[in-house]
Amino acid sequence: MQTGLKDRVAIVTGSSSGMGRATAAALAAEGAKIAICARTEKTLLAAADEIKSRYKAEVLAQAVDVTNPDAVSKFVAAVAGRFGSIDICVANAGGPPAKNFLSITLEDWQKAIATNFLSAVHLAREVIPHMQRKRWGRFITITSTSVRQAIPDLVLSNAVRPAVVGLVKSLAGEFGKDGILVNNVAPGYTETDRLSELMKVRALAAGVPEDEIKNRWAAEIPLRRLGKPEEIADAIVWLASERASYITGQTILVDGGIYKGM
Repeated sequence: MQTGLKDRVAIVTGSSSGMGRATAAALAAEGAKIAICARTEKTLLAAADEIKSRYKAEVLAQAVDVTNPDAVSKFVAAVAGRFGSIDICVANAGGPPAKNFLSITLEDWQKAIATNFLSAVHLAREVIPHMQRKRWGRFITITSTSVRQAIPDLVLSNAVRPAVVGLVKSLAGEFGKDGILVNNVAPGYTETDRLSELMKVRALAAGVPEDEIKNRWAAEIPLRRLGKPEEIADAIVWLASERASYITGQTILVDGGIYKGM
């Protein structure tokens, strides 16, 4: 399938591991120029080196805290300065911790809003003007199936992530005239470090081995297995491509069928 992504410039945040790293690699495999960022420089640079080596891609990597609007602005300016434009932005940030409602502090709420909602706002404010000048762009967020149905122990995610869907819908409506498509990908249970952390919390609470929790999750999924970061990345590559040119304002669930709603 021809994706039309060769030489496109793509920003992927939270890309030192998991879905962000898999997405950066998948876009590089299509010939895109890649700009990646995360908070932890060591793992980020390791990801950059692997992508450069494997795909012979041009990669810019910088340690960035996406909750800091000034840091985001400087990063986007650096990307535009290095590559000349910005075509694709994948807004990805680690999900909030698993907690029950009464144990969540005000600081926890503020951090979740900053990390999982305002980070997408900061990125959109910075990259959309670049996309407007080219009259072509793809802004894609990564959330969770919590935007469709609440997940036990993930109150913060259940409450904050749906706001990203509202942002996606709003941006899609406002900037469609400029050739900018805005969509959201909502993964289900996917084998990442975050899911491993949630598995430990559930196992501890239930007094069972972690593998039992994993098996329970798999049993709930029609495909009877957890997802892989690369499968989330494939959906994002399609949304970024020319083959999805009439898709905007949508949330695409990549969840193995676990969401039961219509």
